[in-house]
Amino acid sequence: MIKAFENLEVWFVTGAQLLYGGETVKIVDGHSKDMVDGLNNSGIIPIKVVYKGTANSSAEVEAVMKAANNDNKCVGIITWMHTFSPAKMWIKGLQALEKPLLHFHTQYNAELPWDSIDMDFMNLNQSAHGDIEFGHICTRMRIPRKVVVGYWKSEEAQKQIATWARVAAGVADAHNVRCLMFGMNMNNVAVTDGDRVEFEQRMGYHVDYYPVSSLMEYYKKVTDAEADALVEEYKKEYTIKIDESGEEVYWEKVKNAAKAEIALRRVLKDENAVAFTTNFDDLGDADVNDPNFCGFDQIPGLASQRLMAEGYGFGAEGDWKTACLYRTLWVMNQGLEKGCSFLEDYTLNFAEDRTSSLQSHMLEVCPLIATDKPKLEVHFLGIGIRKQQTARLVFTSKTGKGVKATVVDLGNRFRLIASEVECIEPKAMPKLPVASALWVPQPTFEIGAGAWILAGGTHHSAFSYDITAEYWEDFCEILGIEFVNIDKNTTISSFKQQLRNNEIYYMLNKALR
Repeated sequence: MIKAFENLEVWFVTGAQLLYGGETVKIVDGHSKDMVDGLNNSGIIPIKVVYKGTANSSAEVEAVMKAANNDNKCVGIITWMHTFSPAKMWIKGLQALEKPLLHFHTQYNAELPWDSIDMDFMNLNQSAHGDIEFGHICTRMRIPRKVVVGYWKSEEAQKQIATWARVAAGVADAHNVRCLMFGMNMNNVAVTDGDRVEFEQRMGYHVDYYPVSSLMEYYKKVTDAEADALVEEYKKEYTIKIDESGEEVYWEKVKNAAKAEIALRRVLKDENAVAFTTNFDDLGDADVNDPNFCGFDQIPGLASQRLMAEGYGFGAEGDWKTACLYRTLWVMNQGLEKGCSFLEDYTLNFAEDRTSSLQSHMLEVCPLIATDKPKLEVHFLGIGIRKQQTARLVFTSKTGKGVKATVVDLGNRFRLIASEVECIEPKAMPKLPVASALWVPQPTFEIGAGAWILAGGTHHSAFSYDITAEYWEDFCEILGIEFVNIDKNTTISSFKQQLRNNEIYYMLNKALR
């Protein structure tokens, strides 16, 4: 069991009825308990599955759904129809349900007992009957849900449930996310802006502006002793590399970075925020030569890198949508192997052997994706209001397949775009002291990059090696937002047609409401 999810639950509710008598319900109850124990003991599903009994009437269904809504530990409901459960008795409960729903189409027994099967067995084991009836009422009521079909002991079915469970945890967390914008969006940039009110209504994230001047009040109160103690932690965690800045400047800048991290942590804690954005044009007092100067020497890159690794959402240049999405990605990614990061499409490599895209940022790439122990370096950064030497972690990413994702505001709806990529090993870049990844969009660079642009994708993304497109599709299904995926089967012509069809669907859907 993943410790990150130890305070969460997924509820398992079995559909039945009293038509066949109380003894039958007892058998159904025993089978359900066995199945729930099997799911919990599989080692695959990271959130505890809690059996909530059989639902035999409309009142019982409605009661368990309302109880789920009011229990903060419950992040979603799994339903299974052991016998024939007349679906009209699910209407009021489904109308009341506010948590994610997974419909598990399975059966207690694997193979039919061919030699002994009789009417009693068929009447008891009616999942083929009951699940189809339940599926119909969900479709009739336009209930968003994930449908998993397979034997309950099968690893493939359990993996699908695990994916949904992680997504349900991410959705629950999203409704408690507060993102602070330290400064606003970078001037004249369209893709990082949008409707923050609709964003909260649709996806749950709450985004607030926070004055950099107020952040500086925290910065002023950080003591040298506190900063020195944090620098000692840096020495243990990272490879110290002193280059052209010299030792004196190096340690001064590293100490400044430590003060920035301490200040940011305190603000985020005091404001109950788990995501933030920065802007290199808003860093506190403008004149670094003023004897009373108090401000970051440059954007707080090292702090952002370290905070991302601990689960704080981050977006550069005021990109609050990516900051929030990265937070959700990190929640879903907990306990998985390869890590996740905020990244930006920076520059292209049109190579004869393999065209690729260099992913980086000025400073802020999460060390969770590093292939080796990161180097702590200090270098000049000549962008924004401050052109100064500043500290950052330098590394290259792991190789392997992954998925980048972004969410964009199209005016009448939000669209989440996922794209499969393959991270490859870059050549040495001795004069580029930043963290980076080099990847090839799938199915080819030309198709993958072209489809991303056609979909309106951003230059920022939330990237993971472990979180596949299936997670994002489940996420969008739960929240009711558009999902498009770019993968090995994508063609430009079919993708363009999908975007056209989606446009018509959402226009009509809005008109009919």
